[in-house]
Amino acid sequence: MKMLLHKTKSWASWLLIVTFFLWSCVSQKNVKLIQEKVNKEMTTQFQNAKATTYRLQTGDHVYVRVNSIDPKTSKFFQTDFPYLMNSTYQYLNTYAVDEFGYISFSFIEKMYVVGSTVQEVRQKIQDKLDEYFKDATVFVKLVNFQVGVLGEVNKPGNFTIEQDQINVFQAIGLAGGLTSFGNLKQVKLVRQTQTGSVVHLLDITDNRIMESPYYFLMPNDVLYIEPRNTKSLAYEQFPYQTLMYFFSTAILAAGIFYNQK
Repeated sequence: MKMLLHKTKSWASWLLIVTFFLWSCVSQKNVKLIQEKVNKEMTTQFQNAKATTYRLQTGDHVYVRVNSIDPKTSKFFQTDFPYLMNSTYQYLNTYAVDEFGYISFSFIEKMYVVGSTVQEVRQKIQDKLDEYFKDATVFVKLVNFQVGVLGEVNKPGNFTIEQDQINVFQAIGLAGGLTSFGNLKQVKLVRQTQTGSVVHLLDITDNRIMESPYYFLMPNDVLYIEPRNTKSLAYEQFPYQTLMYFFSTAILAAGIFYNQK
């Protein structure tokens, strides 16, 4: 019977070791970003046009500011409020694109802007001002540039973007990074278009993502990081205490059974 108990303890020890390696050996291919998928040579440069192609839609808000070296011209367009370059100030001084696609800016007649880029709107306003003023410079910015990041991230939510552009990895960074269960090969990008929503599947483990037309996000984009299929059977941290409790209980039960014999 002592031999049986010894074998039981030995079997439990080996099972503990094997289980540890099975649970702790997670393939690095599932967690590494921008891996080389084509060949083993390191690629150091990727071509990707950074200029955004976002075109204004109804409901957008654009911030417009006119500066001039002529004090009278500058005073004509500016308010007595202090100039603060923050999102709240900009939003309170925006021009909304109405349901018909127009904005109304100062003395300029309604201007149709739906389907135009921010740069094109700036140029339209600049051309109008040049007819009446000298040395007037127009600055235009979209202030409702927001992206959503959901799913297997640490801080999911909707984020307002202060800069003109943001890429996929920067957006994930705003959401606190990925959890251990994020399926990096099945990242869904939901993009709004003039005709509806389109879903694109991205593999952010592939370094060629930096050449993708979807690498840079657009306003109102939503990233959804799907969970891996093994999430329901996995632990984010290996359950050492639970496993040790199980085996110690099993060995104790074997010892009680032996003493009764």
